Amino acid sequence: MRLYSLHQNSAGWRVRIALHLKGLAFDYVPVTSLSEERYRELNPQGLLPALEIDGAVVAQSGAILELLEERYPEPALLPGDDLARAAVRAFANLIATDLHPLNSRRTRAYLADPLGLSDREILAWYRHWASLGLSALERSLQRRRGAGLYCFGAQPSLADVYLVPQLYNCRRYEVDLAPYPALLAAETACRRHAAFRAAAPEHLSDFRGQQEPWLDS
Repeated sequence: MRLYSLHQNSAGWRVRIALHLKGLAFDYVPVTSLSEERYRELNPQGLLPALEIDGAVVAQSGAILELLEERYPEPALLPGDDLARAAVRAFANLIATDLHPLNSRRTRAYLADPLGLSDREILAWYRHWASLGLSALERSLQRRRGAGLYCFGAQPSLADVYLVPQLYNCRRYEVDLAPYPALLAAETACRRHAAFRAAAPEHLSDFRGQQEPWLDS
């Protein structure tokens, strides 16, 4: 398997975590090592990440994670109970559809030009919407049934796979995370897990200290 991504690509980070959790070997290929034309030949969407597997290239982290769960079901990233699975999916989907798009460079570039927002205004825009999403996630964990180190139990799930990169993004934009103790507690548990540690962006070949290492953030 080859994972095409960049160290700062949080969607690719999700896939790395899942690969490490499932103990799957893969080669990491930073897309900066390819021309844009070559990467679009591999992945017509042109977005990150993409996973090359068995001669096919799968785009979109959500599709990749579903494929990995279907093909390599152990250890499972989704609970056995159907309602518990729905809760984990709802948590992950809120991050994927509401929070993650805020981090897009394309989105922020459009706010600057043609909309004409200043850097300060864009940052305020980001923090406003991020705080709404994080508050919803925090309430979801506070209302969960049972207890556990991770978002939804004693083992990491898809919820944790999505949460860790998103909290890192929020720190990049100086979002105050103090109001979200349940989210931070789950992240702390993830920091101690070998698979999450192995997937940290600072371990990648294209990381040159451009950002704060996750393990030290």
